[in-house]
Amino acid sequence: MSRALGALAEARAAEFLQRKGFAVVDRNWTCRGGEIDLVCRDGDTLVFVEVRARSSTSHGTPLETVVDVKRRRLIRAAEIYLHVKKRTDAACRFDVVAITGDVVEHIEDAFRAT
Repeated sequence: MSRALGALAEARAAEFLQRKGFAVVDRNWTCRGGEIDLVCRDGDTLVFVEVRARSSTSHGTPLETVVDVKRRRLIRAAEIYLHVKKRTDAACRFDVVAITGDVVEHIEDAFRAT
């Protein structure tokens, strides 16, 4: 996916989550350990959101692209984010927003940092 399409997907995901009552705290937060597409607040919970988009499912779903290596990078980036932002006491979770064509799917608590 090109940067432009990625940015468009992230904007759609942010808008979708805001309509659900989430507050977007950061976008495209990067560190040496990786990148977090969206950091949101859902009540008292800090949510690290991975946005994945595909034009069709002919080669798999967007959710299927969040493989173990990607999850580990997201977890590491979230650990760094919490340290840098001094939010080590925050309740957190990892969500995925999967976009296929015009369909936006939000998977809450898609994986855990174990």
